[in-house]
Amino acid sequence: MKLISSNKVETNRYELTIEIDGEAFMKAVNAVYKKQVKNISIPGFRKGKAPRSIIEREYGEGVFYDDALKEIYPAAISDAAKEAELELVRDKVDVDVEKAGKDGVVFKAVVTVEPEVEIDNYKGITYKPMSLEITDEDVDADIKKVLERNSRLVTVEDRAAENGDIAVIDFKGILDGEAFEGGTSENYNLTLGSGSFIPGFEDQIVGHNAGEEFTIDVTFPEDYQAEELKGKSVQFEIKLHEIKKRELPEFDDEFVKDISEFDTVDTYKADIKENLEKSRKEEAEADKERQVADKLKELLQAEIPEAMYENQVDNLIDEFAMNLRAQGIDLGTYMQYTGLTEDKLRETYYDRAVSQIKVRLALKKIAELEGIKASDEDVENKYNELAENYKVEVERVKSAFSAKDIAGDLEVERALNFVKDAAVAEE
Repeated sequence: MKLISSNKVETNRYELTIEIDGEAFMKAVNAVYKKQVKNISIPGFRKGKAPRSIIEREYGEGVFYDDALKEIYPAAISDAAKEAELELVRDKVDVDVEKAGKDGVVFKAVVTVEPEVEIDNYKGITYKPMSLEITDEDVDADIKKVLERNSRLVTVEDRAAENGDIAVIDFKGILDGEAFEGGTSENYNLTLGSGSFIPGFEDQIVGHNAGEEFTIDVTFPEDYQAEELKGKSVQFEIKLHEIKKRELPEFDDEFVKDISEFDTVDTYKADIKENLEKSRKEEAEADKERQVADKLKELLQAEIPEAMYENQVDNLIDEFAMNLRAQGIDLGTYMQYTGLTEDKLRETYYDRAVSQIKVRLALKKIAELEGIKASDEDVENKYNELAENYKVEVERVKSAFSAKDIAGDLEVERALNFVKDAAVAEE
């Protein structure tokens, strides 16, 4: 591959003129021939056995050229961009072939590249620090969660249902006199006041007693996922089988011994406070990072190609799909169940993608300005760390992540730490 020229043709778009020598092109042509010959029939030869020269004489010398060009375009463009010191963005590539033959290929490729970035005043960014104080109320709130996890359900027989109770109900939704799909269930455990159901549903169960059968009227929200129910007024036939409430255990030394390694309420509380303080510090650090990132987005000056945002949306959806698969759920099934369309799913992730791309571009520029570099040793250590985390061989990690990407991630991470360390807390 030889880069003949590199010219900026518009914002974030460059035209590369690239030459590939005849030997490399003919090698690609021969590779295409070997792939396709099994499907080609030529009179006088068994199917798949015709020599390349015969096929070219029958269909023309350039019969395999287009597919051969497709084979060699990606690597040639990537190498040319590297030589031109351009960071490619995955996007539509416009290709114009000027010549192709036994002597080689010359073509022009118009590609999208990462934007030119400017950023100033990133040292001394101000942020509002989160209070690290842990109060008695914080400790009591954590203890309440523990008590609730160890609570037991008891049947309520002497009063009507209240918010906080668990109502065991049958329900059937009626729209225009007919039961609608997904609107029926039996012996459903509904926590009243949780907001699990559409507005108004739970409120109308409050005040009823076990054994009652009644009808409630509700209206589905305009943005409800099921198209046929958006904004529709419906009735639900309800049968209230049972009312249950949570009964909390006594918080004393005996309870503490049962659920922990501690012997007294005081030592248990002290441990809770210590853990809360550790969590609060981590939360405060994450909040500081968020504030710094928000400021970096404001300071960033760049015309960012839309393709970068869309590519990041793809990455986020792939990550989401992978997490679903880990739970045994297919993305397509999930979308069908929730009523999500592809456009709606992409819209869900778009703002996050924009934010992540802007912050990363800002940090890449800061790393460049501050001379932050990841050494070969740093990259190797990161490979070993990933291999340890994933419990796989290092070579497998190396095949999945390029050294350039690993180095880029390390430099961005260090640039973020640099900006955070230089940030100034507001009083």
